[in-house]
Amino acid sequence: MKHLMKTLAVFCIAATAFTACGPKSELEGFKRTKSGLHYTFAQENKGAQQVEMGDVLVVEMKMRLDDSIMFDNTGNPQRLIQVTDPMFQGDLPEGLLMLHSGDIATFAVAADSIAARFPMPPFYKEGMGMKVYYEIKLSSIVKKADVEKEQLEYEAAMEKARNEEPELIAKYIADNNITVKPTENGLYIIEKKKGKGAKVEMGKRVRVNYTGKLLNGKVFDTSVESVAQENGVYNPARKYEPLAYKVGEMSLIQGWEQAMNSLSAGSVATIIMPSELGYGTRGSQPHIAPYSPLVFELEVVSVE
Repeated sequence: MKHLMKTLAVFCIAATAFTACGPKSELEGFKRTKSGLHYTFAQENKGAQQVEMGDVLVVEMKMRLDDSIMFDNTGNPQRLIQVTDPMFQGDLPEGLLMLHSGDIATFAVAADSIAARFPMPPFYKEGMGMKVYYEIKLSSIVKKADVEKEQLEYEAAMEKARNEEPELIAKYIADNNITVKPTENGLYIIEKKKGKGAKVEMGKRVRVNYTGKLLNGKVFDTSVESVAQENGVYNPARKYEPLAYKVGEMSLIQGWEQAMNSLSAGSVATIIMPSELGYGTRGSQPHIAPYSPLVFELEVVSVE
């Protein structure tokens, strides 16, 4: 008996990183750690690269609240998770640190613990013992050091783009012989055809044809079908027609709204805006990078 107890004690020590000799899981087919995390492996590659704190994981993941799916990118591995310290007992990071590249595992976390910190879907019921399941297939691991290197490179590129933006705008203005003076915040409004109809004002309904371009002339969006076809941005699932909205009720980029307020029905204008009046430091993927000045060709079709 003493020999048996000693053998079990050694087993517990060896298994600490995985089960910590926790109590038996009430979930069929699962094991449980001392902290309360439930887990099961469908595939283990213990000889492969193991996850460490700070790594970013490229995964396919199905996330569900009991049987209700909350997220699913099966078949499309993505950088979804960076491994950080657990926020509570039985949190997911404990399980992530068990993983090796190529592993397939499911982790079950107490939904009540998550709900105490994050919003939950309407079908969550407090105190019912619900679980959030993370079905994870780990495709690859981006190590912490590589993540930090990428971040430094990204920050350097963003600083370069920020510093170059004023020069790019100035060159565009000079190359296109634009003599209109900008507004105080750097917005250029070149009205090519004076509108004779109603003025664009708060609360009025407007219809606008538009084409959005980068300074290099690349079209990233348009309401005009022929322009979309000519510039390789045509989407057959889209209906091409003037953008219709009520001024003040639709969240549009700042440069657009400022320019529109100076136009009237029938106006045809070109507007040039610095990135801070467009998509700023974040850009708008996939076509608009951070710190990208924008050019819009506008035709105010109607104002009512």
